[in-house]
Amino acid sequence: MKVIDFKDAKCRHCYKCVRHCAVKAITVRDEQARIMVDHCISCGRCLEVCPQNAKTFASDLERVKSFLDRGLRTVVSIAPSYAGVLEFDRPGQVVDALERLGFSEVRETAEGAALVTDMYKRLIREGKMPNIITTCCPSVNDLIEKYYPDCAAMMAPVVSPMIAHGRYIKKIYGQDVKVVFLGPCIAKKQEAAGDERVAGAVDAILTFEELAVWLKEAGINIRDCGDRPMGNPDPKINRLYPVSGGVIQSVITEEEADGYHKVFVDGLENCMEMLECLQRGELDHCFIEANVCEGGCAKGPASAQWNTSYVKTKVKIEKSVTYKAARDLPDMGADGLSRQFGGRGLSDPVPSQEQITRILRSTGKYSPEDELNCGACGYSTCREKAVAVFQGKAELSMCMPYALAKAESMANVVLDATPNMIFVIGNDMRILDCNQKGQELLGVGHEEAVKRYIFEFIEAGDIEEVLLTGSSLPNKKIKLENGRITAEETIVYIENMDAALVIFRDVTREEKIREQHYNLKVETVEMAQKVIEKQMMVAQEIAGLLGETTAETKVTLTKLRDSILNGED
Repeated sequence: MKVIDFKDAKCRHCYKCVRHCAVKAITVRDEQARIMVDHCISCGRCLEVCPQNAKTFASDLERVKSFLDRGLRTVVSIAPSYAGVLEFDRPGQVVDALERLGFSEVRETAEGAALVTDMYKRLIREGKMPNIITTCCPSVNDLIEKYYPDCAAMMAPVVSPMIAHGRYIKKIYGQDVKVVFLGPCIAKKQEAAGDERVAGAVDAILTFEELAVWLKEAGINIRDCGDRPMGNPDPKINRLYPVSGGVIQSVITEEEADGYHKVFVDGLENCMEMLECLQRGELDHCFIEANVCEGGCAKGPASAQWNTSYVKTKVKIEKSVTYKAARDLPDMGADGLSRQFGGRGLSDPVPSQEQITRILRSTGKYSPEDELNCGACGYSTCREKAVAVFQGKAELSMCMPYALAKAESMANVVLDATPNMIFVIGNDMRILDCNQKGQELLGVGHEEAVKRYIFEFIEAGDIEEVLLTGSSLPNKKIKLENGRITAEETIVYIENMDAALVIFRDVTREEKIREQHYNLKVETVEMAQKVIEKQMMVAQEIAGLLGETTAETKVTLTKLRDSILNGED
């Protein structure tokens, strides 16, 4: 199952989750991060470090509410870290708050820890295992089985306190009872719902963060609640399990050590280093308390928003503990508390050196000197990242230096190819940058240009006004080089730099063509006017001639008429 995932809309090329995932269980495809379930150990670190809150956690809150709405008997198994995480005056107030939400009973997971402690003591007394690694932390269990399978034989064949407690609650109340674990751990959900070897012990997982949301919705303030007793007897020293070294304090006293050296390891990287030591045979006869979270479960990923200080949390938990061993433990039998572990080693394809070289070259790395190993992509070295690309976990574009160089190269090509003169001018009027055409206008090279002020070369009143007002100036016609060049000036204010982007578009040729077109129009109009005037003159001359000939014709025709009428020959 997928306990943690990412939101497509918010994942934005930062690769912070990849950088902080020690086992590299995150793949990036189409510039979107994804959890690889088979590689993930559910430590929740990506959930904590994501700056965009792009991670999602599979919540059981609605399922738990459904149990209560249907009237099912539901018992809470509350992790002992509640003493350092939740805000209350008396522990019984937490019990009352949970019962107000509808839970039938509240019992401490430390009750299950007491059962696990007894099993660990048996293993120590038997002395058959050369090294014993505690198996309380499901993330450590996944880490060993998936990434250090050779160490699986050193894992204590014992269930976690949560599973032990869930099985115990179902034993005393029947299999129909619903068990809800409440704690600071994300990996517990994967253990309860994703591991068939312990299926059925716990029905749902709630984190302290989810509880806070629920209490707020219900209008319940823990400090306003009454003082109700826990449903279990005092588990005494076993309440120390969430504190770093707490398992060892609960399990091994000086007289019970039986030759095992006590070792507690916190933090994922430290756990990996310890397991590498075990693989090399450098540790012998050690009882090793291992926890992925630094400081133990007290600082689990679903509790950090309340207590940023581990010391404060640790002190609060330790003050709530009775430093005595739990007595009169119920008999769960070996079957109820036993669990077998084994290697589940991953089999990712391994590229050849030739394939790695080819991938490196595709990101501009042709020699060892080109391999910057900056870690921006999330991988420690360029070669490690090349392997991830081959395995389909990473993309070429994740290489920040390569992507930046490519972007800068493309930008420079575009800027130098454009016929426009482009400048970036600082608020002190100093030239911050300019392209090739800009350098030609100034008559100096780039190195010299960025040492000078723009007003040394051209009239810069418009630029100064834009920098003073912060208002851009679009498309203004100006003259450059003493009128030799006509340019269209555009000045854009760059707010985050307090600078101005100045673009001069050379429109000299366009202006000449426009002027030629205008002159042609004027000449055409003048010619048309002359033609009109000439035509008017001709018309007048024709009219005059027509008038004279008409009079002569009239006289002649009159004479002809008269002679005909008078009968003259």
